[in-house]
Amino acid sequence: MRHIYRCPLRWADMDAYGHINNVVFLRYLEEARIDFLFRPDKDFQQGSVVARHEIDYKQQLVHRHTPVDIELWVTQIRAASFTVAYEVKDSDQVYVRAQTVVVPFDFEAQRPRRLTTAEQEFLAEYADDEADEGDGDDPAGAVAA
Repeated sequence: MRHIYRCPLRWADMDAYGHINNVVFLRYLEEARIDFLFRPDKDFQQGSVVARHEIDYKQQLVHRHTPVDIELWVTQIRAASFTVAYEVKDSDQVYVRAQTVVVPFDFEAQRPRRLTTAEQEFLAEYADDEADEGDGDDPAGAVAA
């Protein structure tokens, strides 16, 4: 299953050429990730931090007044981290493919923590069965518990 976030494009997101600036895509990914993880009905409120981003820019996105879709899914679940993959797209065009390694974090103790059982179960619902099998070096590899 994939989570879909409808992301508005803002005037300030545009560069001098009328395209969405490359650094703005990190904010778009953050908005989609927050929309995914911090829903009132899910137990992912304990905190997390980003450990790594990887972004491939596939096509320029021209500023417009209609939102763009961000599809998000989980490609890897480990005891103390998980990887989220994204596509920023319209129905017929992918602008960006990206992934983020997220680490659950205990802000009171100021250290990483393990995923709770509830968090692992929630993330597993969004594990993509069609994700590419990794060779161990690729953070977007197969889902592992």
